[in-house]
Amino acid sequence: MPSTEPVPLDTRVCWIHGSPSPRHLTDPPLQVHHLAPGTVLIRQSKDVTFEAPFILLLLGERRALLLDTGAVDGAALRASVDGLVEDWLATRTGPGAYDLGSYELVVAHTHAHGDHVAGDAAFADRPATTVVGHDVAAVRAFFGIADWPGQFVSFELGRRTLDILGIPGHHATSIAVHDPTTGLLHTGDTVYPGRIYVDDPPALLATLDRLVAFAHDRGVRHVLGCHVEMTTTPGRDHPLGARYQPDEPSPFMTVAQLAAVRDAFVTVGGRPGIHRFDDVVFCVGKGPRVLVPLQARALLERARWQLGLRRAMRTTETGLPHDDRA
Repeated sequence: MPSTEPVPLDTRVCWIHGSPSPRHLTDPPLQVHHLAPGTVLIRQSKDVTFEAPFILLLLGERRALLLDTGAVDGAALRASVDGLVEDWLATRTGPGAYDLGSYELVVAHTHAHGDHVAGDAAFADRPATTVVGHDVAAVRAFFGIADWPGQFVSFELGRRTLDILGIPGHHATSIAVHDPTTGLLHTGDTVYPGRIYVDDPPALLATLDRLVAFAHDRGVRHVLGCHVEMTTTPGRDHPLGARYQPDEPSPFMTVAQLAAVRDAFVTVGGRPGIHRFDDVVFCVGKGPRVLVPLQARALLERARWQLGLRRAMRTTETGLPHDDRA
């Protein structure tokens, strides 16, 4: 358990969630929100990419960690991160203070899928910056993880020590990052309110067991992933490729929800197909049982959005979701 109480996070925020019609795009490319001092969460807009990933920036006294570079060209993200680092450094004064050219930035990834690494090139020429490679060997070597994935290691930012864990199952390179300063556990695409695509079912089950045990042991307060794809109706997700999601739940989950996700996956037993639960939808395998229904819903959703049909899910008196169209 942490020796001191974590710094509270400001998680009550209305995130950009796309526009109802491609003819009237309203979102900025990025939304930047300060969860706490030195803890910044950035979301790419659904007006730019349907993936709309969340990107986390953690700042310490000596260096910062950027987790992921998003799903599109990283120029806007680079400019935003530079400004955030500059603002942070402006508050650090006295002997040993860093400037923008000497303060290190580490660009790492929750995993190597394209919607998390697409902006890497924008950081390649940035001074004092390391962009971690995309394969397991590169991740292990950079963080010094000898026993993958069973070992978790410390990563020092300067008066802010993080824990790094290997969490394969969704992807071989997946990592989680725990920040004891805030009680935040970032799980990438392994746990979040949405569709959990399972690449390796036995590995994911082992990962979920370890994450639940770690979260209880270390007093985790918040579980954060990289996307939101569920609606506010339990068990109901937005279609794949949705560009407008006005009824999203918070991207932050509790440790109780993390444990419930683990328990739910135990009941699935790694069976191929789509398995719906209150907070997540497991998509196990890449066969027609998964791809056909996902792609069919995606095609319908894209047609509706292009026609400007505003889609808002809500629950009727019968408890069944239905569409409101304007």
